[in-house]
Amino acid sequence: MTILTSRSSRLGLRTTPQQDIVLRRAAKLANKSLTDFILDSAYQVAEQTLLDQRLFLLDGEQAEAFIELLDRPAKDNPGLQDLLGRPAPWSN
Repeated sequence: MTILTSRSSRLGLRTTPQQDIVLRRAAKLANKSLTDFILDSAYQVAEQTLLDQRLFLLDGEQAEAFIELLDRPAKDNPGLQDLLGRPAPWSN
């Protein structure tokens, strides 16, 4: 899954010999160039890491306080409007 058709940024990586062997073998098995394999793999993990920020766990008391906050009447919040108006971090 290559996201961009033209690449304009450069990343540099240093690997151990073992990492290099494993990455090259996996790229070959996936019928991808080493660059495409690494970028696709890293992008998927990065996107999942960002998406995981949506899950949070609360104990009973915290859940009640959270629900109370959600039930309050909405107020104008310029900071929230600004945040929600920005593109998702993984779409840049």
